[in-house]
Amino acid sequence: MKPRKPTLEKVNPKFGSSIFVKKGTSQDIGTTPFWHFHPEIELVYVDKGKGKRHIGNHLSYFDNSQLILIGSNLPHYGFTDRLTQHGSEVLVQFKPEFLGNYFFDTPEMTSINALFRRSKNGILFKPQTKRSVGKKIQKLNEVEGFERVILLLKILYKLSKAKDYEILNADGFVFETEMQDSAKINIVYKHINNNFQNHISLDEIADKVSMTVPAFCRYFKKSTGKTFTKLVNEYRIVHATKLLSESQMSITDIAFECGFNNFSHFNKLFKEFTGKSASRYRGELKQMVK
Repeated sequence: MKPRKPTLEKVNPKFGSSIFVKKGTSQDIGTTPFWHFHPEIELVYVDKGKGKRHIGNHLSYFDNSQLILIGSNLPHYGFTDRLTQHGSEVLVQFKPEFLGNYFFDTPEMTSINALFRRSKNGILFKPQTKRSVGKKIQKLNEVEGFERVILLLKILYKLSKAKDYEILNADGFVFETEMQDSAKINIVYKHINNNFQNHISLDEIADKVSMTVPAFCRYFKKSTGKTFTKLVNEYRIVHATKLLSESQMSITDIAFECGFNNFSHFNKLFKEFTGKSASRYRGELKQMVK
């Protein structure tokens, strides 16, 4: 019997609160990530940590910290692979109408309403905003009731005025978020995550979700907007960006470590995915460190 995790996550703020806030550290974050969605808007701040971010159709690796806003029902996978010793992650979830059905439709809330619309494709905030808002997000865990509502509104207003951000699911592709389909996608993503360094045949992955290969290919393209091979290669390239930044391995060794049997094919895909060659990518990282 294949494991089937629920894909509609039920968010339960504690009694007397309409905002869910959870702060985790390297000692207590041990939840297994899975492909899920929920009607709540989600704000995630990691001050010191590393991991993959998989939001909608977007896949990338973050190093050190991140601040992201995920809109209602935008499917996403887990974030943190590893928090550093003194690192923490703050997760904030709230329904768009947590202050009433029309509160954010008022003229004073126009910019926040626009922020919520943008968040439907996922927003990554850059360092300037991340630094100025991060401490306020961490403080959300320390206040309750009226103070928490006011502080969250201040945070949302600041984010709504930020100019240094990137839309993650920029092509606007909306995933199918039906329970059964998302459960299958979760099985596929977990298998890719655990096996992308090896060859994964279509027969193997189709069998995982009890489908024929042609049916699986049609289903996967319809559900994700990508072919299975393209997604596996993206996982490999994202892992390559991690190794380029964290290890002293040669680029050739990195290509083979990530599951590519052909170095020129790796180079071609790396440039397609990142916009630059692997050697230039590593060189720019070294310049940033200096």
